[in-house]
Amino acid sequence: MKKKLIALGVAGALAAPLMASAQGTHVTIFGRVQAEYATVDTKGNGAQTGVLDDAAQSRWGLQVAEDLGMGFRAMGRVEFSFNPGSGRSDSAREQWVGLGSNQWGEVKFGRVQSPFKDFAGGHTIDPFSYTSLHANGSGGLMVASQNGLGSGDNSFVNSAARYDSPVVEGFQMSAMLMPGDARKLDPSRSDPTSPGFTPGVLDPLAIGQPFTGANSGGEDGEWDFQVAGKYSNQFDALGLDIFGGYSRDNVSNRMKSLGGVLNDEEIWRGGALISFADLRVRGQYEYVNNANPFGGAATCTTAAAFGNAVGSLSLDGRGQCNSAMNANGDGYLWFAGIDYSIGNTMLIAQGGMAHAYSLGGGAGSKDVENITAGVIHSLSRRSSLFGGYQRVWVDDKNLAANADRNVYSVGLRHDF
Repeated sequence: MKKKLIALGVAGALAAPLMASAQGTHVTIFGRVQAEYATVDTKGNGAQTGVLDDAAQSRWGLQVAEDLGMGFRAMGRVEFSFNPGSGRSDSAREQWVGLGSNQWGEVKFGRVQSPFKDFAGGHTIDPFSYTSLHANGSGGLMVASQNGLGSGDNSFVNSAARYDSPVVEGFQMSAMLMPGDARKLDPSRSDPTSPGFTPGVLDPLAIGQPFTGANSGGEDGEWDFQVAGKYSNQFDALGLDIFGGYSRDNVSNRMKSLGGVLNDEEIWRGGALISFADLRVRGQYEYVNNANPFGGAATCTTAAAFGNAVGSLSLDGRGQCNSAMNANGDGYLWFAGIDYSIGNTMLIAQGGMAHAYSLGGGAGSKDVENITAGVIHSLSRRSSLFGGYQRVWVDDKNLAANADRNVYSVGLRHDF
């Protein structure tokens, strides 16, 4: 009995400092576990089936909040991903600290999601986002930049500050800044297994190191940024969401002198989501000017390509960088969809297209079209089943043979 009391006393003494440090701070453990039985059938490479989460959406993390008084709060978030079915632990996701106020909005500092991803359009209007049926990687919706500015799946912006305003009469805006020299971050990109690795090529911005393609952020006082705004309102049974934004990925004088990047990358976006009772119709258009090959709109994240994102068609037969533009070229992407809910079941049909303009005396044009049909059934507020079919048509003048793609998937997701 005495041993038990001593053990309880020791445990209490160890726990006391932790409890004291948590006074006034609310800590939430959250996460998602997802796995899909998915078949990716790419023309010329055959079908490959796996029970995985290649869309890279399984994660766990901590959300921290402290009431500072006078309507202000301190916030923080630390989040990491993993892949059920492979046993692989992947890179960090969001990692930031910030301040918030219901009157003044929220500001975050660190590794954040871009407004193009989770604020104005992007993944917010695609019911199949974060699955292998997503519109992002199939050649529609938006570019899937590795540096996060194009809001690709599992793509986050390093060394950034983001501000989200409060909602005023249905209007809200968001802005993000990335200071110069941010390209020096994200050491995972030097790993030969990372998406941007190109064998046998040295990175001119990191002498003697393998080329990684993840040089996000500019030098010489350059600043990358995004701004976005949206209007949301409900008129009886009719719901209306209108959004738009602008993204600029600046490049340094040194990068320009190397010939790999010619001009600053610019992206314009506009779209809307209209709902009436259980029916929703949505669409988005995005125009890209001077696609950056150093992790910008001329690249794709691994998750967006649903496989190895090196090149237009990787050796593993799964990865296709269908949302990418030609390096230093222009192009556009559009996406449209409709869904209808019957009880806990949502029926979905959508499609899109990406077009990369040809470069005079250089890369040829590329057209990628896709259609997707599927269903999402909510088992509860936190658990859901999903499945469907996606067809992708590729007409890439830079490839000797085009590789159309068929994706069949059924998956299970649980949020906690």
